[in-house]
Amino acid sequence: MQPLQRGYKRWFPGLSLIKTYKASWVHRDIFAGFVLATMLVPVGIAYAVASGLPGIYGLYATIVPLLVYALLGPSRILVLGPDSSLTAIILAVVLSNADGDPVKALTLAGMMAIVAGLLCLFAGITRLGFVTDLLSKPIRYGYMNGIAITVMISQLPKLFGLPASTEGPLISLYKTVTSVIRLQANWMTLAVGLLTIFIILLSKPYKRLPGLLIAVLVVSVIVGYFDLSSTHQVMILGSIPQGLPHFSIPWIEASDVVPVLMGGFAIALVSLADTSILSRSYAVRHGGYVDQNQEMIALGAANIATGFFQGFAVSSSSSRTPIAQVAGAQTQVTGLIGAFVVSLFLIVAPDSLKYLPDSALAAVVLIAAWSLFEVSDLKRIYRIQKGEFWLSMFCFAAVVTFGVITGITLAIIVAIIDFLWQSWRPHFAILGRVDGIKGYHDITRYQNAKQIPGLLLFRWDAALFFANAELFQQKLLAAVAASQSPVKWVVVAAEPITNVDVTASDTVGDLIKILKQSKIKLHFSEMKDPVKDKIKKYGLFDQIGNDAFFPTVGAAVKKFIETHSIEWKDWEDR
Repeated sequence: MQPLQRGYKRWFPGLSLIKTYKASWVHRDIFAGFVLATMLVPVGIAYAVASGLPGIYGLYATIVPLLVYALLGPSRILVLGPDSSLTAIILAVVLSNADGDPVKALTLAGMMAIVAGLLCLFAGITRLGFVTDLLSKPIRYGYMNGIAITVMISQLPKLFGLPASTEGPLISLYKTVTSVIRLQANWMTLAVGLLTIFIILLSKPYKRLPGLLIAVLVVSVIVGYFDLSSTHQVMILGSIPQGLPHFSIPWIEASDVVPVLMGGFAIALVSLADTSILSRSYAVRHGGYVDQNQEMIALGAANIATGFFQGFAVSSSSSRTPIAQVAGAQTQVTGLIGAFVVSLFLIVAPDSLKYLPDSALAAVVLIAAWSLFEVSDLKRIYRIQKGEFWLSMFCFAAVVTFGVITGITLAIIVAIIDFLWQSWRPHFAILGRVDGIKGYHDITRYQNAKQIPGLLLFRWDAALFFANAELFQQKLLAAVAASQSPVKWVVVAAEPITNVDVTASDTVGDLIKILKQSKIKLHFSEMKDPVKDKIKKYGLFDQIGNDAFFPTVGAAVKKFIETHSIEWKDWEDR
């Protein structure tokens, strides 16, 4: 990973690499680039077809982002391109709005890439890369598992040689299963697809072996030699146009604006989360640093460029990045070599895969989608926090039931609600003194904790703001009412309180008045200076009184004991 840069080097990390590039890296990057290309071609074609587009556009969407990321990308190892996690989103918009027209399908996909790119670019420039952190791990697992099953369901008709369904995942699955039961499947098409899966899985243990390329070449030769497309109606890729992508503005119709915007937003969210996680994991692994905001800028620029050059949305690849690493990639020169080889393929031998069967492409996507599943960590989450596990299951069910875009939207809403709920209903505690343990602790967790007569120690474990201010007041007054001895002082242990807004300040002012009627004084301990500054700005500081603030809970307790005739002997004083 590249170190933190300044000036133009920060915006164009690829330029700074030129000065530091070592001669010993050349042969490694070239070799890794050729190895990577063996995977880029079949995967690019497969993801294009899975997205409802002609295969050629998957190769265009492979070349362009590799070139852009080599210039703007902060990671020396990350590979960008078409990704299985995005195919279901693109397909959902394309199937619903393209009406079977491949030109319109490309226009919709290209504009979604541009929308997603602009959102990513905005997130990076405004330094909003942290936004993806709001999606908790269980929620990410939920929608990614939902995307994985949706992608797999969308590929089953191709695997069985059946017509594709334009309905949602569940209806599509029902139609596929029904057709198979009625023996309407093309069994030769299925056999070719299963053979592809078998070869790919067989080559998995051999990291440097281009198993994917071997699989598609083998089945292409078989289909072409035995003319299975004619004798058994095995659908094939057909001829790929020769030449490189050209600049084109994907103009869409007014009726397509809303679905494209929704699709672009969903793509931006998924690609931001995936790229952020993958780049961070490689940064940690290699002991380096990756600027997440620059990562967003590079991802955004790559998507915008791809949308204008006859491609569709791209993301980081969790399957091709490890291939580049295992092959010995040192820098983004590997990506440049990969892009060059793919370009050479388009110029010299575009028809070499004309007999590639659709079921083989479906097999490639099925294996990729399978790798998106996360089960083992969900088992751990179920053991330690069942609530978060079921939250993940809800997001999974939403994507599978309502489709990818709607499902992801629901997942975002659930994430926001879950985030706000933690602040709306935070943990609070009444504190007491436990013999033999320093400090003051929650009396519900320490049954032998003792409370100082006349003193209520109350801890609030969250920022104090409009949504929870009323609850703060209710719980504190309830604690006063439930006290075993008449309360004279209330001390709020305020270290966890990181902010107080205007509404909360007014609520605290009301609380002071209520407590005064019962001759109870409100105090605060361990309050942070920035929070105290806000209280002063609100005019609440004078109302509370300077002498009501203490640096520690212990100092507040000591002052209370000194100013009141209390029979209390602390265990440390015995």
